[in-house]
Amino acid sequence: MYGAERGTRDGVPEEDREVAEVPERGRVSGGGRAGRRPLRVVEVTGPSMVPTLYHGDLLLVQYGAPVRPGDVVILRHPFQQNLLVVKRAVEQRPGGWWVRGDNTFAGGDSTDYGVVPEELVLARVRARYRPLPKGPRGPGGAKGAKGQLSVTAVLGWAVSALRPVRSASARLRAR
Repeated sequence: MYGAERGTRDGVPEEDREVAEVPERGRVSGGGRAGRRPLRVVEVTGPSMVPTLYHGDLLLVQYGAPVRPGDVVILRHPFQQNLLVVKRAVEQRPGGWWVRGDNTFAGGDSTDYGVVPEELVLARVRARYRPLPKGPRGPGGAKGAKGQLSVTAVLGWAVSALRPVRSASARLRAR
């Protein structure tokens, strides 16, 4: 019974979840205009999209948006449909999309489960926000002078915190 265990959400253990929806952050609607698609914020968990996305990154995703090869997408896992995953749509094939993770060592993409039916591809990632990292801690995990981030670390974070997620380079090919 996953729902009663600590560290689970929606009946799925946290370690099995690659993308966790973050409903507390709310939805951003299209302002009521026809043709607009709903936007949502989701949180990345897991290493399958490193170096593009890291554990803890927040993504602005657009549900129902058209998908093109190279786009980063949110989809339902073909074998565990209560599990949402984030992958890169490599190419459209008969029957759906061939998807790959940017981290070739993580697995869990079309090389394992084949073509993903188009109806399981839910959203297109529009932007990535990387939260401010926590500073190093002092002895015993206590905060203190060592718990502060350097100016260089804060500036580095500020430069890379919010970025659009672009298509992959030509070197990503379906296998």
